Amino acid sequence: MTERRFSLLDQLILKADRALQTYAGGTPAKTRPSPAHNIPEAELSEQERKQAAGLMRVNHSGEVCAQGLYEGQALTAKLPQVREQMHEAAEEEEDHLHWCQSRIHELNSHTSYLNPLWYGASFAIGAGAGLISDKVSLGFVAATEQQVCKHLESHLKKLPVQDSKSRVVVEQMLEDEARHAHTALEAGGLRFPAPVKAVMTLTSKAMTVASFYI
Repeated sequence: MTERRFSLLDQLILKADRALQTYAGGTPAKTRPSPAHNIPEAELSEQERKQAAGLMRVNHSGEVCAQGLYEGQALTAKLPQVREQMHEAAEEEEDHLHWCQSRIHELNSHTSYLNPLWYGASFAIGAGAGLISDKVSLGFVAATEQQVCKHLESHLKKLPVQDSKSRVVVEQMLEDEARHAHTALEAGGLRFPAPVKAVMTLTSKAMTVASFYI
């Protein structure tokens, strides 16, 4: 099948539409059911509820970043199969986006007010990586997903023990993110050196701290 070609203006309009869908929490009709949908709500103290909401807000912001990153990379990827892989990854991440937003609302809280900033910055980084090479772009996906896995593992330790609804969502996200990282490396992604990963870690920490509170 011949790949459909869009003009630059068409692509930018499509990306803008995707950004608006991201801010709205994804398109629920297309997503997998949340792993938490059949689990009863646990009794949480006010402090526990705020802790869980803050952690899920961070996870939601991470998914906003993932949407921006993948969409930026898809815009500048050189090989059709890489563009397709980026689109597929973004659609899978949309599940996480919707799950996190739903859980945040159940905890009577809000998503991060900084999400437009995170999306824009991630889109620019993704587009820049794609302009350099598909190998760098895929490597950036792998390195990013590895960072996300570390955050999710730490969140499983910080979530209230009785908050099973949040916990199963994070566990499923962790499984999916690990698979995305492996797939990107298997597709030829560059393995980033330690200094680059260290910078990414510092940047990620700044985002997580800000998103937890704002």
